[in-house]
Amino acid sequence: MKILPLTALLLSGCAAVTPATVTPTPAEIPADFIDIATLVPQAQVHMAYLGSNNFVGSRVDGYQANKCYLQQNAAQALVQVQQAAEAQGYRLWIFDCYRPQRAVNHFMRWAADLADTGTKAQYYPNLGKDKLVGEYIAEKSGHSRGSTIDLTLAAKDSSGNWRPIDMGSKFDMFDPISNVGAPGISAEQQANRQLLEDLMHAAGFKVYSMEWWHFTHQPPVYTEQYFDFIVR
Repeated sequence: MKILPLTALLLSGCAAVTPATVTPTPAEIPADFIDIATLVPQAQVHMAYLGSNNFVGSRVDGYQANKCYLQQNAAQALVQVQQAAEAQGYRLWIFDCYRPQRAVNHFMRWAADLADTGTKAQYYPNLGKDKLVGEYIAEKSGHSRGSTIDLTLAAKDSSGNWRPIDMGSKFDMFDPISNVGAPGISAEQQANRQLLEDLMHAAGFKVYSMEWWHFTHQPPVYTEQYFDFIVR
């Protein structure tokens, strides 16, 4: 996922130094945002917040289509990642890309409702919900700037279907087991994480240390502007 706290964003090199501004919602997406399906049609796009199988437990505001939009520099770099992954028998499996600011606002409302713990067992079994804001959820997300993507690698199963490979924890698991280099996962799971990181790093993406699936293309084009157009 995730929504980075400002301190973490600063450390990752993808945060604004000055106060952020949210753009008015435009009728059209910015000219330099691209639907990655036009560049990487092989990618398996499964936008996690379009349905209810996510940590909020419902469709998230701002998602109306299963589409991954990225700022063009990140989108073009993703072509290189897919080509390198495909050479090793994998495809990209995408959970989230550009994220509207209204979706981030939805996350904050969910986090503030401490009585709603319906997804705790799946997504934050070892943490109280009151501990999620700050470490995992904040009012601004690098995703809303268009250079950040959440993804994994997929391989064909015995039936010929593409499935995510074993990374040792699920996407959006709010837990130290999701940290890059986390102890307690198998050697195979660690090797899978390292492969994803190596492929992404070679194309100019930097991983967020608390989430093995979260990468930002460097340098991000937008550093002070957060967008709010609907994914449709």
